[in-house]
Amino acid sequence: MAIKMINTYSNEEFVEVFGEIFEHSPWIAQRAVAKKPFNTVEEAFEIMRAIVAEASHDQQLTLILEHPELGKRIKMSEASVREQNGAGLDSLSPEEFEDFSATNKAYMAKFEFPFIIAVAGKDKNHILQTMKERLNNSREAEFETALQEIYKIARLRFNAILANLASN
Repeated sequence: MAIKMINTYSNEEFVEVFGEIFEHSPWIAQRAVAKKPFNTVEEAFEIMRAIVAEASHDQQLTLILEHPELGKRIKMSEASVREQNGAGLDSLSPEEFEDFSATNKAYMAKFEFPFIIAVAGKDKNHILQTMKERLNNSREAEFETALQEIYKIARLRFNAILANLASN
């Protein structure tokens, strides 16, 4: 049923509904809409994932840079706010905030892009430990890991949209 609804969306409606599953990057949904009609919801998502995978290195880096630093108190997309709050990143103690800030700073200095992790189902301690461990990666490995995490985040957001469509 969801695929029928998705396929009836105008190009503008499709981008409005799915344009933010990849953080501040509606260009992905704008490119995917040209592939309609989709056979399945899985195909719709996989087309968007493939658009990112096939994008230039510069486009991928721009997508990575659209993500906020975890635990940082800045303006974020509604989805990022919900996701970070769910992991407890909105209630860091002053010491935890300092630890996140210092680790984020070291991460940015090494890789020149923010640490990205799909925070759903993870707590702040796990996230911080993972960030510290990933500081040992090469830039190339971390770039690929960031993209894989972005795909997970986008999939979770895509699934949430589908669940919302099914309940309406």
